[in-house]
Amino acid sequence: MILNVDILFLNNKDMEQLGSGDMKSAIHDVERAYILAEQGKAIIPGKCVMRWGNTPEDENVMGRINAMPGYLGGEYDMAGIKWIGSGPQNYKKGLPRASVIVILNAPDTKLPVCVADGTEISAKRTGASGGVAMKLLARDAPGILTICGAGAQGRTQLEAALTVCPTIRKVYVYDIRRDNSEKFAGEAMAKYEGIEVVPVNALENIVRESDIIICATLANNPFIESDWLKKGSLLMNMADYEVTYHCVEKADKIVVDNWETIKHRMISTVALMWKEGLIKDSDIHAQIGEILDGKKTGRENNDEIIYFNAVGTGILDIAIVTRCYYKAIKENVGRKLPYWE
Repeated sequence: MILNVDILFLNNKDMEQLGSGDMKSAIHDVERAYILAEQGKAIIPGKCVMRWGNTPEDENVMGRINAMPGYLGGEYDMAGIKWIGSGPQNYKKGLPRASVIVILNAPDTKLPVCVADGTEISAKRTGASGGVAMKLLARDAPGILTICGAGAQGRTQLEAALTVCPTIRKVYVYDIRRDNSEKFAGEAMAKYEGIEVVPVNALENIVRESDIIICATLANNPFIESDWLKKGSLLMNMADYEVTYHCVEKADKIVVDNWETIKHRMISTVALMWKEGLIKDSDIHAQIGEILDGKKTGRENNDEIIYFNAVGTGILDIAIVTRCYYKAIKENVGRKLPYWE
């Protein structure tokens, strides 16, 4: 005899009500996920990528769907999977590039307990991951930020940057589509007081000025050169092959989110260098969780050039959705759907 089992369904409006868009909370959840993973209190299987086409270049045009399972212990104690579709051409239909569903499973019974929209969370947690990196790796009182890529990730990276680095007063934004960077700048100036946001057509001069450079694009070829990086800068490679090998070689420290996942995904600059034998595992200074947990140092002076690469893992999304799920239970938010009757 099968007992009645319900699943809680949380749509985008439910998730907004539960605080899915709160960046400070997202940064906290991401920090905790990194620490718990470093303490052996998480399970992070490899990311499964279903891509259209035969190459990363095809994927960035035709799209992909990723499955990202995981388990996070500690105060979260929840398993789950992130199922994310990426349609680079969706903008032509007025749709966002990314769409995300997160399924949570109880770790004892393994039964699904929640199905939630994770689209905003996916963008927020990527921004939060960058925020954690900036908090630990940026020089003291950074003032100038450059963002490459005027999409959803660029917006959450800016939000995270201003959350953890309130001394930022000037932001340059670059996109291959000028109208995107102009729209980004206008929205940001209206949203955030006391900062200047400038759309630009070229990168060299502004990168030379910048304390933090964030790359969050669909580029297939690198567009940041090593001789543009000034002392004390933080270069954040948040997507694929966006910076030259020389940028990584010039860095005093290489810091990553999860090295094994980066090697498995094999699309970012540092992963390609490892594949070609240009760097070794021992060249990675730290995973970000090791710094948070006090096992490795972060930035040690204002002259270091630091390279950070993040590929993302499902436990980050699971952390934020689990927080929202526990709150939904307390506040009776969402709809219970019959799973077994």
